[in-house]
Amino acid sequence: MDVLIEYSDLIYEGLQITLALLLIGLVFGFISAIGVALARLSKFRIIAYPAFLFTSVIRGTPLLVQIYIYYYGLGTLFSQAPGIRTSFLWPYLRDGFWYVAFALIISTAAYLGEVIRGGLLAVPKGEVEAARAFGMTETKALLRVRLPRALYQLAPTLAGETVLLLKSTALASTIAVVDLLGAANQIRSITFEIYKPLLLVAIIYIIATYIIELVFAQLEKRIPVKR
Repeated sequence: MDVLIEYSDLIYEGLQITLALLLIGLVFGFISAIGVALARLSKFRIIAYPAFLFTSVIRGTPLLVQIYIYYYGLGTLFSQAPGIRTSFLWPYLRDGFWYVAFALIISTAAYLGEVIRGGLLAVPKGEVEAARAFGMTETKALLRVRLPRALYQLAPTLAGETVLLLKSTALASTIAVVDLLGAANQIRSITFEIYKPLLLVAIIYIIATYIIELVFAQLEKRIPVKR
């Protein structure tokens, strides 16, 4: 336990990285997922088909492979681009954190996009017709009726996806980003303590998972939409 206290600052910094990846992936991934869901439901093939292809490719390949492609593939291309090393973008383009964040955003957009699409399709047509009867445009009906209704029905699923996203952040350690798992691995390599750092990280993940589920449960109670 003394070892963990000694390296508590490293664990805290790793937790900050993990939570930052979770927040970025969740917020921007969720916003992108709504766009993906609407694109999948589009009547125009030129919009619907690329969205279908996007979700199929992203959901059909492991997230770790995607991270490697972005970091080692795009990262190498960026590093070889003329003038990039002297530009203001280079500190970001060489940092693995942003490649992991991008991968999490893309993955969340693909998975949640399909979930939200299913939720929108499950909204009773009568509710949509009633909204239009009140003079709502298609956009207003989407924002005020269809989307809130779909999200309310999908609240437990969204909570589960958020927990999966939290666990996915651990892949950041594979490209030398010092998240929670990366911090634990560093402590293990320095102190040769095998189990204690991993057990501590596991406990932190369990607590974070419980908090996520609690937050979504409270949000589900507060959303003013009837079942």
